Amino acid sequence: TDVPVACCKGEIPGRETVSFDSLLATQPSDEMEAAHAAVTPETVAKFLFTSGTTGTPKAVIQTHRMLCANQQMIRQCFTFMQETPPVVVDWAPWNHTASGNKVFNMIAYNGGTYYIDDGRPTPDGIERTIENLRDVSPTWYFNVPLGFQMLLDAFETDHELRATFFKRLQMLFYAGAGMSQPVWDRITRVANEMVPGGVLLTTGFGATETGPFSIVCTERQEHAGNLGVPAHGVVLKLVPQGDKLEGRVKSPSVTPGYWRNPELTDAAFDDEGFYSFGDALKFAVPGDASKGFVFDGRLAENFKLASGTWVAVGPLRAKLTNEMGGLASDVVIAGEGHIELGALVVPNWDALRDLTGTSLRGEALLNHPKVRHEAAERLAAHAAAATGSSSRVTRMMFLSVPLDFDKGEVTDKGSINQRAVLRHRSDL
Repeated sequence: TDVPVACCKGEIPGRETVSFDSLLATQPSDEMEAAHAAVTPETVAKFLFTSGTTGTPKAVIQTHRMLCANQQMIRQCFTFMQETPPVVVDWAPWNHTASGNKVFNMIAYNGGTYYIDDGRPTPDGIERTIENLRDVSPTWYFNVPLGFQMLLDAFETDHELRATFFKRLQMLFYAGAGMSQPVWDRITRVANEMVPGGVLLTTGFGATETGPFSIVCTERQEHAGNLGVPAHGVVLKLVPQGDKLEGRVKSPSVTPGYWRNPELTDAAFDDEGFYSFGDALKFAVPGDASKGFVFDGRLAENFKLASGTWVAVGPLRAKLTNEMGGLASDVVIAGEGHIELGALVVPNWDALRDLTGTSLRGEALLNHPKVRHEAAERLAAHAAAATGSSSRVTRMMFLSVPLDFDKGEVTDKGSINQRAVLRHRSDL
């Protein structure tokens, strides 16, 4: 709290403030000039700690070369920003690479405007986000799939919000988790109604270690999940790991390593200098890299059944969520070391209330006969279509208690930490 805050106008009560005009008027000293001259592309700009989804958080070095190269990649992929300075309304935390690096720096690099959204994609926080989006029309909007789902529920009844949101919108970008096809279809339908020709709905793939911009989809798609192709300056390598292909990249925006941890740094790179994501990718169209890639699961999340059969958790989570037909926001797959798979299901509360035609909440809604019948029917259809024990969920339970940010069940970027949920809810 003893760090001065630079303000364009006014003051902040209880804080030491410095006017931006006085900073501009400051004449550089010899010490300042020497300090500026000492900054090179390899100089550390800051550290970002990984969220620890699959291990202990690590201090990832962020150099000036990384940050600058990443912004030029973004500008070359989304060229409309060169003509239209971006306006964003963003809630995501700056201690995470998505907003702390990509979105924040994108505004500075392209001369845009950043509105800090003090809401969040939670049952309580989404109302604040909606209020902010009533005031500001973004040109480019970023959120996690759950946040888009909550906004869609509001769009259906709040026509003023919908009109303001889409007034000058040019692109929608989701990240942090996979988007289910029902949510994708709803967003596309609303965007087509509000904007002539629709709006690009897209995603990409990266990590704190890659700046994060690395793989990105810049073309219209009919289905959710296409991550796109490597951005300008990025080389992608796919390495067989069992029956999976692990994604590895090399680019100017890849970190030199982890601060004061040479062992972890060495483990993160292969013998050709490629950073290893620890995630599997597969061709969207077999054999045609130009059509993009899709996420094929975190290698660290996968587990074996008692039979020794590997379970590809990521694809199964996406598949079951889709097959729930909008009743589920996401699912967590359980069953390591057992004969059969189970799932803990994050309910889409609005969809369940629509299904029952009631205003019930909590356990009462989850136990409603219509909910239980519809869920059982969809689970049975899923099981009947499955090709084997590693892709067949035989039982499921809706979670009545929301996922807990403080327990690490949801990461800073809004994605579910599969292992943390299983650990904290082992009784279920």
